[in-house]
Amino acid sequence: MSLLLEDVTLTYPDGDGRLTALDRVRLAVPAGALTAVVGPSGSGKSSLLAVAATLIAPDSGRVCVSGTATGDLSAAERAVLRRRSIGIVFQQPNLLPSLTAAEQLEVMARLDGRRTASGRARELLAAVGLDGLAHRRPHQLSGGQRQRVNIARALMNEPSVLLVDEPTSALDHERGAAVLGLLARLTRDRGTATVLVTHDRGRLDLADTVHEMRDGRLAALTP
Repeated sequence: MSLLLEDVTLTYPDGDGRLTALDRVRLAVPAGALTAVVGPSGSGKSSLLAVAATLIAPDSGRVCVSGTATGDLSAAERAVLRRRSIGIVFQQPNLLPSLTAAEQLEVMARLDGRRTASGRARELLAAVGLDGLAHRRPHQLSGGQRQRVNIARALMNEPSVLLVDEPTSALDHERGAAVLGLLARLTRDRGTATVLVTHDRGRLDLADTVHEMRDGRLAALTP
């Protein structure tokens, strides 16, 4: 199983007590599968992604990425795991204004100690439908194109797990549908275990499984 969360509980300080963000959550996502997570704001979706990305350690439970139990890792080891095994697509692309589309991706490879990455960057940009736009900077791209660069950047280091946070929130219906379709295709083509947090219930048919988060609890739904 590429991504596994078992009985994960996460709480935050809340006055004199604790607020439960995740309540004994279990989630298993195999390679090549797209899992969608829906739910109202404040239900725990962002906390779920943060725990899966090893950005926050849960109070209890187990998180495994590609067979590695993350609770046993040091902060430095978790950082290496994120860099090499986890791709994160943020809600906002947050592209560097001075860099071209290709350079946005190449930076990720350099962070992992690799100097030659231009070929893979262009291959990924072509895979997300941006062939011929590698030289453009963010201000020269549409919102949908910037989000595609965001997705390609997350795939640059060949992650086994892809975590996607509301990728269509700033896009119109047509561009949003295109981005969701792209994520579904890339998940299958590249064999990632993908978790997609979304408010867009219109394209849940693209997901292999759908879960709903409410009050920190995760329940499976029928796509």
